[in-house]
Amino acid sequence: MDERRSIRISKYLAKHLRHEPERIGITLDPQGWVEIDALVAAAAAHGFRFTRAELQQVVATNDKRRYAVDGDRIRANQGHSVDVDLALPVAEPPAYLYHGTVERHLAAIRAEGLLPMGRHAVHLSPDRETAIRVGARRGKPVALSVDAAAMRRAGHEFRLSANGVWLVDHVPAEFLRFRD
Repeated sequence: MDERRSIRISKYLAKHLRHEPERIGITLDPQGWVEIDALVAAAAAHGFRFTRAELQQVVATNDKRRYAVDGDRIRANQGHSVDVDLALPVAEPPAYLYHGTVERHLAAIRAEGLLPMGRHAVHLSPDRETAIRVGARRGKPVALSVDAAAMRRAGHEFRLSANGVWLVDHVPAEFLRFRD
């Protein structure tokens, strides 16, 4: 499968496993899982055909490891705007985590901190380089440092998704460093 096809399938999965499952007539279970055969059939019924083998290749080769397969089921690892509970356990974060954004959002972040913005959680990266790549998707990137150790001491809970993205409900501005 060529890279363009892989990207198209990955974007289709993201849209329907994270945001609009009902658009193609699938229902995610409470933890975000759906039967692979049901997903493939629903996609085909809505004009986007892919094989189970293509789906498995996309899951296996996705550089961001966005999807998980468990037996005959698939789900997105995080980033949902639909109501799911990924049942991720609370985890002890490293001392610092990072968030990628763009300059135009800094004033709001300084005032309100980091908010999930229509998602279930704020996404944090384990390293500055990943945060820069995330921010670069929307313009000139800025990587913010998050004092995760201080947040944890203050009672905030962190969860770690299967693909290494740290999730937290909110990052108050006092735990952010805007410049090194």
